[in-house]
Amino acid sequence: MTAATTLNAIDAIDALLPQTQCRRCGYDGCRPYAEAIAAGATDINRCPPGGDATVERLATLTGGSIKPIDPECGDASVAKVAFIREDECIGCTRCIQVCPTDAIIGAAKQMHTVIEADCTGCELCVPACPVDCIDMPESGPASGQPLWPPERDIDAERAARSRELFEARQKRLNRKTTSRRRASRHDTTVDAREDAIATSAAKKSTIADAIGRAKARREQRES
Repeated sequence: MTAATTLNAIDAIDALLPQTQCRRCGYDGCRPYAEAIAAGATDINRCPPGGDATVERLATLTGGSIKPIDPECGDASVAKVAFIREDECIGCTRCIQVCPTDAIIGAAKQMHTVIEADCTGCELCVPACPVDCIDMPESGPASGQPLWPPERDIDAERAARSRELFEARQKRLNRKTTSRRRASRHDTTVDAREDAIATSAAKKSTIADAIGRAKARREQRES
């Protein structure tokens, strides 16, 4: 299989995934899971949010066998959307740091809230909250929350939106990592230069002291 063929296969598999980025499959997002499926490194039944319908589509695409969702990946049959009890929020930003689609907004030591339309119900924010102020109520008309996942035609639209948000977040995080690495390299270079200067100055001082002592001994002998 050529690199182009592999990339096309990954794209096709990724297009069938719900883009919740929940990591229940054991990978860091839907794209890494798609890459693993394309490489034959994992099975097609590890996406609870996608459910049986996604397994069937993946089986049709890949030629794999249709099988029930792997129970070790958890149950996501009930669609949910995160809700922050704002009066209990301490503004620690930990939920913001783990949200894969930047669906939580707020600032340090200030109240956070969820952009419901962008929440995929991944639940990654729940264990991250140190004060346990995040609920995951069922979504849908009865709860007043947006439905996730809705019907397939709308689901594809929301999946595309979630993919876009996730990729934008990853690019931002990569830029920050690159900036930190550059800053670290710069600091290391500056430290090395300063150490070299300090070492050079120390050597000059040592030589000067030695010359001074030798000169003093010579003058003492001549006197």
